[in-house]
Amino acid sequence: MNREISAQTVRLVDADGSQRGIVSLREALDAAAEANLDLAEIAPTAQPPVVKILDWGKYRYEQTKQQAKSRKNQKQVEVKQVRLGLKIGEHDLQVKVNRAIKFLQQGHKVKVSLLFRGREITRPELGRTLLARVTEMLAEYGLQEQAPQLSGRDLNMIIGPQKDQKDKNSAQA
Repeated sequence: MNREISAQTVRLVDADGSQRGIVSLREALDAAAEANLDLAEIAPTAQPPVVKILDWGKYRYEQTKQQAKSRKNQKQVEVKQVRLGLKIGEHDLQVKVNRAIKFLQQGHKVKVSLLFRGREITRPELGRTLLARVTEMLAEYGLQEQAPQLSGRDLNMIIGPQKDQKDKNSAQA
């Protein structure tokens, strides 16, 4: 900005947005001083660099406001977790699946963790079978994003919400 610009010739844009064309840096600085504003480098990689006459404080303020607005409009996708045991009962499994369905309907991803206790770790195929059942039960509400992976004594998989499910939720809101 202002005297920190190193190029000798620049493409000048006025405060009202009109193009003045390619001028020397000295002329651009004089024009900015005449308008009682700052000279800021907008596109430093262009040939020649593009500079604009503007009020630097107001420009920075508008940029921070725009960034805050874009952050506000972003939706953070949370990963909710449902933990199961290998010897889980049918009703308990249904309760956990219903909880996962609720999370998926809210637009969250669900991490389904199956914890092996004691000697159960020697039979990981039973855990994969149980997670396959859970995936089948959740097929209407979400898609499997990560296949079951064994990490330590846990078998984990991630299920994400379906796209049309997200659209229904945003239409209801």
